[in-house]
Amino acid sequence: MKILKYLLTASIAFMLFACTEDIMDEVNKDLNNTTQMDAKNLLPDIILKTAHETTGTDLAWYATVFIEHSAGTWAQSSDADRREGQSASTYNNSWNSLYNVLTICKLVLNKTDPVTGIEPDNYWVRGVTQILTAYNLAVATDFWGEIPWTEACLGIENLKPRYEKQSVIYGYIFELLDDAIVNLDRATLVNLDKDYIFGGLADDDKNKAAWIKTANSLKARYLIRLSEVQSDNLTQVMDLVNSGFASNEEACMFNKYEASLSKANPWWEFWYYRRHLSVSQTLLGLMEERADPRRAVYFTQIGGEFVGAPNGTALEVQSGTYSRSRFSTAITPFCMTQPTPIMTYYELKFLEAEAKQRTDDDTWITAFEEAIEASFLSKGLTSEEAETYFTDVVAPLLPDNELNEILVQKYIAMYEAEAMESYHDYRRTGVPTMNNPNNATKGFIHRLPYALSDVSSNGENVPNVNIFSDKVWWAGGQEKL
Repeated sequence: MKILKYLLTASIAFMLFACTEDIMDEVNKDLNNTTQMDAKNLLPDIILKTAHETTGTDLAWYATVFIEHSAGTWAQSSDADRREGQSASTYNNSWNSLYNVLTICKLVLNKTDPVTGIEPDNYWVRGVTQILTAYNLAVATDFWGEIPWTEACLGIENLKPRYEKQSVIYGYIFELLDDAIVNLDRATLVNLDKDYIFGGLADDDKNKAAWIKTANSLKARYLIRLSEVQSDNLTQVMDLVNSGFASNEEACMFNKYEASLSKANPWWEFWYYRRHLSVSQTLLGLMEERADPRRAVYFTQIGGEFVGAPNGTALEVQSGTYSRSRFSTAITPFCMTQPTPIMTYYELKFLEAEAKQRTDDDTWITAFEEAIEASFLSKGLTSEEAETYFTDVVAPLLPDNELNEILVQKYIAMYEAEAMESYHDYRRTGVPTMNNPNNATKGFIHRLPYALSDVSSNGENVPNVNIFSDKVWWAGGQEKL
């Protein structure tokens, strides 16, 4: 699969990865000696790889099929929809990409360690790296469950790292985010030219504040994720909202793509080379029932109509039988340069609405309406359109099931680029109803199979899991260690 071309660090310990053209000329000053690079010069690579390899590629593309935002109608996507070929090799590249970026993260954290590091006062780089480390760790454990971390990413020092429980990994995630906030608050030197997310904030204090808001917003996301196993989390979520994003403009987004074939948004490139996905009847049906105006923003039309594909049974030779994402046909600067979201403001407002509704805080409906409005605005629609939609369509549905509609609206808002979060939400809540017949005959994929690279080299430590029956810990499963 051809992806956005960029320079990667040539080799870090035992993890090797390909080098291609980067969109940023200054990334990686010495491709052959990353350990000698300043921590600040490694940060752009971490940011780019986080946005592109984690959020923008295979994991999101598979998640959109599992969660029935899309139906897989060709090749690997069809296999995922049919629950075929889900083996140790299927997600090998995704696993290796995650641990590549985590290896760079750990290198930076070692360099900036306040006791043992060679850059102990580099608080800004350390804080930003801690946030991105927490994010990538969460991605890994949310998809796979038990994963290696403490003993991982150490090169030849440990080629067989032990795996750790998901509950332990989440402890590291919150520790990283809490420590990041402290470090960013005390930072005096900000390298704006190395920040491909908030670097446009020319004021150092504004940049630091933006990253602190990101840390608090991510904490809210992960506290909700654990809310079924840690009951006191909901109150904490409500406290964090006031310290997180306050508008769409403050969201954590990678926005350095260019309107050229080699430097475009990875979702656009996916559609350009491989049109493996069609709009799922599940998502489209929910939006059709609500006459949702975002349909025209999200989907193409077939003969002047939106046509959804059935999950698990649809198969075509990319012939245009079903509606697709507008990324599939719109070869425009907007699609090519559309930012990759790490976390959005409207997601935070949906988290607030859920937390307040579940704790009987009557102000949940205000947060809910604000979440929908923010989603509309982010898609180029207006506040007036959002208000009409909420008043005429959403509000009448609330008496039947408030929480269900909150989760359905979040599911609709998170289409495509944020499908990973919808996948995690469904495993946590069971909302919305999935319709793939293979869920009943073969099983829903509750977690991903461990990578062939680790099964082959570290098999004695890899947990034995059934991806169709073994849920991850925060979704009600038993930890395997």
